[in-house]
Formats: sequence, structure tokens, C-alpha cells
Amino acid sequence: MARQVVIAQSGGPSPVINNSLRGVIEGCRAYPQTFGRLYGGWHGIEGILQEELLDLSAQPQREIDLLAHTPAAGAIGTCRYKINDAGSPDIARVLDVFAAHDVGTFFYIGGNDSMDTADKLSRAAAARGLDLVCVGVPKTIDNDVGDPDFKLVDHTPGYGSVARYWACMAQNMNEENAGFSPAGPVLVMQAMGRTAGFIPAAARLADPERRWPMHLYLTESGLTLDDLVERVNDELRRSKRCLVVVSEGFEVGDLGARRDAFGHIEYAASRTTVAQEVINRLHDVGLAARGWANGQIAGCDQRSMAVYASTVDLEEAFAVGRHAVVVAKERGTGWMATILREPGARYQARYSQVPLPEVANFHRHLPPAWLAPHGIDVTDDFIRYARPLIGDEWAPVPLENGLQRFARLEPRFVARKLPAYVPASWR
Repeated sequence: MARQVVIAQSGGPSPVINNSLRGVIEGCRAYPQTFGRLYGGWHGIEGILQEELLDLSAQPQREIDLLAHTPAAGAIGTCRYKINDAGSPDIARVLDVFAAHDVGTFFYIGGNDSMDTADKLSRAAAARGLDLVCVGVPKTIDNDVGDPDFKLVDHTPGYGSVARYWACMAQNMNEENAGFSPAGPVLVMQAMGRTAGFIPAAARLADPERRWPMHLYLTESGLTLDDLVERVNDELRRSKRCLVVVSEGFEVGDLGARRDAFGHIEYAASRTTVAQEVINRLHDVGLAARGWANGQIAGCDQRSMAVYASTVDLEEAFAVGRHAVVVAKERGTGWMATILREPGARYQARYSQVPLPEVANFHRHLPPAWLAPHGIDVTDDFIRYARPLIGDEWAPVPLENGLQRFARLEPRFVARKLPAYVPASWR
């Protein structure tokens, strides 16, 4: 007899996260004898803890279809909630909720920390003798889930779209800088990426021939703020202008940082920004050209813009969601679906799986071989890796009355069966 399914999301949003959700939904519907009703954990594991389960099976098909081009995570919500250990009362509560609603399969869409949560639930269910299949679906714009050799995970859904955003952003900002350079010769752009430089590196896709005076300052470079100032002034002497793309994780000193439940710095919520500190130091030292430094600090838009979504990323996000269903059906618990790259000059993805413990909490960095020797650019190997991921066409975002039409799921929640519960981290 088919048992129920819970799908939830965790961590930061992405432009294609809802297409993975749609992939899991459509994948489960293909096997009605295995998978019963589909529930969405409202705002991730937090919603499951509070027994807030959105009935996805009761949603109009048109709204499910619209998930394909609905960005961010507003459809069922996400969270940054950490379950601390296998003995946490939160673990027992999640398993109680699943048992009360006869849930046999749990899909968790997320990054490193989400895979850790899925792994903990898988192990705890087995120890308790419960028949529960837990499978992860990869998602992170940072592209830091996986191994340093790219043999377990080539890339994660979300990265191709944010890479496309930054390639397009760099194009536009180069026009700005080129035109405004007599007054503002330096334009500093801050990109997301706490510890991995995959996102700011994508700006190079806009100028693969390296015709612009553009510098990339990644966390992996090991350069200091003083190094940055010196190199920018050298560029000003040569070119009279300079585009600076800097990672939000580039070391500039105290930012008044705020941290989430996992201990990760939330740069957008901190008291100041890396870009502002770079601009301040450039002005304090002085520019080797007339004028001043300007800043462009992209915020949540880089991970939440449907119009910049990569068509390749959209396709793969859906496919890896469907593949996760096959993994759950054929291999059982303890896996994450993954995207690999076929060898050869022509880009082609294939789908596989990796044990959850091999990706839980592991953070991948940009390979040293992909960082240019002088530290302020990436190599052609990175360009060959990233270029296929951004696609060649605009995503076909549906419009209604001149505005983007996103999915609007109806608030149909499953009736609660358990007493109210306060998540452990809230107490």
C-alpha cells in the first residue's frame, strides 16, 4: 500500500529550487503504487516540527506547473534550522509526525547542512525500527556541495542561474564603469559566496577574452585588503578604470557579523559589507586616478530572479528531483541524488546518487588550478567548466497583466494529530 511523502526545503533560496520540488512531485506521481499523498513541510524542518504539512496533492495542476519558473522558496518556504544531534528531541518529534501521518518517504532539498539533517533522520529512523526512506535533493547557489575532485557532484542546481546572473550583471556594470569612469573609475561589485569563490568567478564568463580591466577577488586567493588596493591602483595606472568583483567572504576585518543557526555568517544582515570596506580603504589610501570608487552590492536578488534563471539549470533541477524519486524507490534510504558530467567536449549531464554522509557538512572550494597565478582571475579551465551551465537562452517566464506569474499554492494544510510542540532551538 502506498504511503505518504513529505518534501521540504532548507537553506537559502535559488532561482530553480521550485523546479526540483516539481520534479519530486511529478516523479512520485509516476509511481502511485509506491507513493501516496504528497505533503510539503511548511518552511522546512521547522514546519514539520510544528506539524504544518501543506497538502501538495490537493493543489491545482496549473499551480504545480508554474513551479517551473517560480524562483526563491515562497511556494512552500525554507528555513535555517539546525537539529543539533541524533539524540535531540527534535529528531524524535519529526519521526513522531511522520509516523502519525504514515509518511514512508522524506525528500529534503538543500545544501550541506540539509544533507546532514537528512542523514540524521535516516539513521535515527533505522535505529527506531521505522520504515522511513530519507533522500536528499541537492540545492545551493554556492556550488560548494560535493568533493574537491568533482567525482561525486559536478555542480548543484542553483549555481548555473546565479552564474548567469553574474555574467549578465558584469556586462551591464562594465558599460556603467566604462561610461562613468572619468568621475568614478572604480566600480566594486560584491557577490555571494562565504567560503567558496564559484559565484564571483562567474563574472569572468562575461569577458572570457579578458578585454576589460576586471579583477576577481575570491576567498581562495589568500590576498589581503592592502593587496587589493595595490592591484587596483596598478590597474588604474594602466587602464584608467577598474571593475572589482569581490566575494562577500573576502577578508577585510570585522563586519559586525550576524550568524545563522549553523554558525554561518549572514553577510546581508551584518553591520557593514565587504564592498563598503573595500571602497573605504581605496578612498583612505587614495586612487591612482581622478574620481572615486562606487559600489554595487547585489543582495537576495542574485538568488531570487526568475528572469536570469539558466534554462540548463531549470532542466537539471527538475531532472535531479525526478531522479531522487527513482533513488528512493530503487535504493532506499541514505542517499542524495546528484548531477555528474559525461566526459567529452560536448556538455551532457547524467544523474546518479551519493551516500548522504559523503556530502553532509562538507564544503567544496574553487580548485587551486582554477585560480590564476596572480590571484585576481580564474583560468580557462574554470570557463570551460562553468560556461555550459548558464545556457544560451532566456528562461520563458510566464506573464499575467504584464507581471511575472508565479505559483500560488493554496493554504490547504493536513489536520494535526499530535500535541503542539516547541522546537528545541526556540526554548
